[in-house]
Amino acid sequence: MTDTPTTHRASFAIGAEAAARQAVDRLAECLDESEVAVTAYERGENAWDIALNFAEAPDQAAIRALVALVAGEDAAATIAFETVAAKDWVKASLEGLVPVPAGRFVVHGAHDRNKVPANKIAIEIEAALAFGTGHHGTTRGCLLLLDEVLKRRELRCVLDLGTGTGVLGIAAAKATQRRVLASDIDPVSTAVARDNARLNGVGPLFESICAPGFEHDRFRAAGPFDLVLANILANPLRALATPLSRHLAPGAEVILSGLLPSQARAVIAAYRARDLLLQKAIIVGGWSSLLLRQT
Repeated sequence: MTDTPTTHRASFAIGAEAAARQAVDRLAECLDESEVAVTAYERGENAWDIALNFAEAPDQAAIRALVALVAGEDAAATIAFETVAAKDWVKASLEGLVPVPAGRFVVHGAHDRNKVPANKIAIEIEAALAFGTGHHGTTRGCLLLLDEVLKRRELRCVLDLGTGTGVLGIAAAKATQRRVLASDIDPVSTAVARDNARLNGVGPLFESICAPGFEHDRFRAAGPFDLVLANILANPLRALATPLSRHLAPGAEVILSGLLPSQARAVIAAYRARDLLLQKAIIVGGWSSLLLRQT
């Protein structure tokens, strides 16, 4: 990635880690991830800072109002805006991210490669990427549920639907050493996911395709799947219930996320109508993740 002439930063203080992570998740949902990198930094015990790094000068009033909405007026009052010398702003921002543990998995950047315990499965995401780092509550929720599935069954055929940077599919490939099909509607995401799979040593096990929904011959050829991971959004998840159910092996399990707790009931109902029953629901960072099993 090339340097930008100047970069712009807005930073503010917030309380403990839980509050910081929740604020990061909410800000990431509201801002364009291709233009803004949002990260949290620990200053000390129960003291965190949040930084928003922009390629272009932001609308300060709008950013202050957004921070007040997601983190409170006290946090908004501490915002400091500054212009920073030329540098790789995405890389600099992501270097502040701490490793994210989720069961047996740890998602980390290259700068923390040597900090992952030997008994954990490390998933490294390139610092050149501004999205899909694994810090979002939906990704962590899916990884926790994947870890639970892996404790009680052997997976032979996995689909990562809406793969993004490939975190979930890479996790499944590394844990099972089985082939994983990953798909996304964005060709950039499929290329990024493919690169990340190679970086994590599972390139030969990870097939990445660009396809909307299930409109690709590879879904039928690679399936039926005994696990589908789909971290998307509530409405697309509901719309995909029928085609997804047609690509499942008997007794298959499905992990869904990208939905708020208030949206979970409608998604559960859509899949129950296709004989997929809820086994477990968890909330991480204010987002719901669901584990369902085919009856």
